[in-house]
Amino acid sequence: MRENPAYRPHVVLVGGGHSHVQVLRRMMMRPWPEARVTVVLDTPVAVYSGMVPGFVAGQYRASELEIDVVPLARLAGAEVVLTPAVGVDPPDRRIRLAGRAPLAYDFVSFDIGSTVAGLDLPGVRERARATRPIARLVREIGTLSSSFLAHAADRPFEVVVAGGGAGGIELAFTVRERLLAAARRAGIERALRITLLQALPEVLTGFPPSLASRARRNAAARGISIRTGAWVAAAEDGGVRLEGGEVVPADSLIWAVGAGSLDVFRDSGLPLDEHGFVLTRPTLQTLGDDRIFAVGDCATLEDWPATPKAGVYAVRQGPFIADNLRGVVAGRPLRRYRPQPDFLTLLNLGDGSALGAKWGTSFEGRWVMDLKDRIDRKFMRKFQVLDDGGGTTAEFSRMDRSAMEAMVCGGCAAKAGQTTLDRALGRLRDELGTGAANGSVRLGLDQSDDAAAFATPRGDVVVSSVDWFKAFSGDHWLNGKVAAANALSDLFATGAAPRYAMALVNLPEDETPEAGAETLYQLLAGARSLLDECGVALLGGHTTVGPELTVGFSVEGHPIGDRLLTLDGLEAGDGLYLTKRLGSGVVLRGVMLGRGRGAWLQAATAQMACPNEKAARAAVAAGLRAATDVTGFGLMNHLAEMLRASGVAAELNVSALPALPGAEELLGSGLRSTAHEANRRIAKAIRIEAAAARHPRLELLFDPQTAGGLLAGVPGARAADFLGRLRDASVEAVRIGTVVPRAEDGAVATIRSA
Repeated sequence: MRENPAYRPHVVLVGGGHSHVQVLRRMMMRPWPEARVTVVLDTPVAVYSGMVPGFVAGQYRASELEIDVVPLARLAGAEVVLTPAVGVDPPDRRIRLAGRAPLAYDFVSFDIGSTVAGLDLPGVRERARATRPIARLVREIGTLSSSFLAHAADRPFEVVVAGGGAGGIELAFTVRERLLAAARRAGIERALRITLLQALPEVLTGFPPSLASRARRNAAARGISIRTGAWVAAAEDGGVRLEGGEVVPADSLIWAVGAGSLDVFRDSGLPLDEHGFVLTRPTLQTLGDDRIFAVGDCATLEDWPATPKAGVYAVRQGPFIADNLRGVVAGRPLRRYRPQPDFLTLLNLGDGSALGAKWGTSFEGRWVMDLKDRIDRKFMRKFQVLDDGGGTTAEFSRMDRSAMEAMVCGGCAAKAGQTTLDRALGRLRDELGTGAANGSVRLGLDQSDDAAAFATPRGDVVVSSVDWFKAFSGDHWLNGKVAAANALSDLFATGAAPRYAMALVNLPEDETPEAGAETLYQLLAGARSLLDECGVALLGGHTTVGPELTVGFSVEGHPIGDRLLTLDGLEAGDGLYLTKRLGSGVVLRGVMLGRGRGAWLQAATAQMACPNEKAARAAVAAGLRAATDVTGFGLMNHLAEMLRASGVAAELNVSALPALPGAEELLGSGLRSTAHEANRRIAKAIRIEAAAARHPRLELLFDPQTAGGLLAGVPGARAADFLGRLRDASVEAVRIGTVVPRAEDGAVATIRSA
C-alpha cells in the first residue's frame, strides 16, 4: 500500500529561447527535485540571434550560433517533448500540442519568440526571406548566394532589405559582404545594389542619433542606399511596391520589419496588447493567470510596453524567470524584473568592424567587433553541450554523470537478455513439455516465433502476441505510441494484420492519483493515435503500480495472406533486407546522458513510431516466406534465430548496415546501451573478418532496437516484386546480406566489410 506520495508540481517550459536556456543551465548547476520539468520544443535547436548577422557575413559556422536544447535539458534533469505548442487553455491547465493530446501543467513559462510583422501584405509571405523564425533564415540564406551568382551579368542584382531597425541594418551590411565574397570565390564579377527601406523618418529609432548617423555614413561608403519614409504595400515579381505606387526593383527581398505576435495566446482568454502579445507583470506572470509566465519577444510588459522586442531583454530576463519559477513552486515572493533603460548596442558591419552605442554615445571600429565576438562566444559557451564532432565541450566535460550512467536504458533495451530467455524456455520445454497438445496451435512454445497462432473451432487463424517495455522517455504520449508500434510489430512480422489490443501499464508508485491518471491518459492517447491509424481497436487492459513506468499491449489479429511469415522459412540464396535503420538503443542512451543531439532523438523517435504494416503487406503480397522484426536483442540475435530455425547461415556486409543519425558517432565514442554487451554474446557464434572487425558500423549488429524494422528473407525471383511494392509504399529497404548453406564449423554468420 502507498502512503501519500510527495507531490511534485509539473513545470513546463514552452520554447528554448534565450531565457529558458538559462533556466535549464541553472537547473543543471543546482538540481530542482521539488518539481518535474518538461521542455516543449518545436525544433530541438535554438539559434542565438546575436550571431546571425555574423553567420550571414560568413564569419561563423551555423553550429557556432546553435544551442541544442535537448542535451542541455537532459543534463538539467528535464524531459523533452519535440512537438510545437499551438495554444494554451488556462482553465484546464493544458497546453495544446500539434497533432497530439494536450499536456497538463501546474505552472508554465513561454519563451517562444515572435514572427515578423507584415507578412500578410500582398506577396510578402511568398516572395520574402523573413528574419523569423531565425532558424529558417539560417537554413535558407545560402540560396541567396546561389541566386546572386546565377544572375545575369548585364544588370545589378537588386537586394531590398525592408526594416530599418538593428536587425535590418546589420543584414544590409552582412548580406553585402556575403554576396561579394561569393563572387570572389567563384572568380566572377557581379554588380550588386542593396537598398534598405525604412517606413519611419529615421533608421535605428530609439537608439542614439549618432549611431544612426554612423550607420548612414558607413552605408554610403559601401554603396548601400537607405530610404526612409518608405512604406511597403506589396511584394511583386521583380520588385517591391510602395504606398503611392512606386516600385523598387528587387531580385531578393529580406523582411526585417519588426516583431509580430504568434497565435499561441490568441484564443487563450489571457489579456493581450494591441499587437497580440500577451501582457505580463514585473514578476513575468501573465495578467490573466499567475500560473502562466511569459518572457522574451512573445510578451509585453504592462508597465513598460515600449520595451523593444530585442534578444538583450530576453537574456536579462533569464535569471528572473529561473528564480521565479522556483519561487512560485516553493510559495516564496517573486522577483520583479525592470527592463534596463540603456544597454550596450553592437551592430555587425560584416567586414570585421562594428558599430556600438552606450549611454548615449556611439563608437565604431574593429575593436567593437572584437568586443561583440567575445561577448557572444562567452554567452554561447554556457549552453553548447556538444561540439561539432559530437563530443562534450570543455564547459560541460567536468560534469559528474555517474548517477546518470548507472541508469538502465528503457524501451526494448530493458528486456531480459536472449540467454536468459533461451535458458528459461529451454528448461520449460525439456522438463514440462510444450503444454496441452491439440491440433489448433499453429505457432507456440515449440516454434519460438515472433507471435503465437492458433485456429478457432471454426477454423479461423488468430495470431497473438504481447510486448511491453520500461518507458524510455518522460514524454508519455510518445511512450504510448512507440509501445503500440512495438507490440503490433510482432504480428506484422508474422504476416498478420492486428485487429484488437489490450493495454498493460505499470504506473510509478510515487505518483499521486491525479498524476497517475494524467500519465495513463497520455500513454493511451499516444497509443490510440497509432492503433487507430492501423485499424486496431483498443478494448481495455490492466494497470498495476510499481517502482517504474512500463507500458505495452497484448494484440490479436488474423493472417494477411494464405500463410504466415515464420522464422524457419529462409533458404540459401535468399537476400536479407532490412527496412529501418539501426542504432535506436545507443541514440536513446546518448540522449539520456546528455550526449545525444536533439536532431538524433527526433530521427530515432520518428522511426520508432512508424509501424511495420506497409513492409509486412509488401512481404506477404510478394510471396515471401520468412521475416522477423528487429527489437531488443539486436539485429544479429534476431537474425541468428531465423538462421538456426531454418538450418542455414548468412553472409553480412557490415558496410551496408543502415544507421540512424548519431548512432555511428556515439558507438565510435565507446558509448553502449545497457543491453548491448548481453546482445554481443552472439559474437562467439559468428565469424568476423579482420576488416569488418575494424568497421565503425560493426557494433550496430548488437545494438538493441525499440520498434525496429522488418528483416526479411527474399528469394531472388521475388526481389523485384517486393522492392517495387516497398517503393510504392514509400518504405526504404537495404540489402544487408545473403543466406548461405550452414558452415561446417557451425558459424551462424560471416561478417564482411564489402
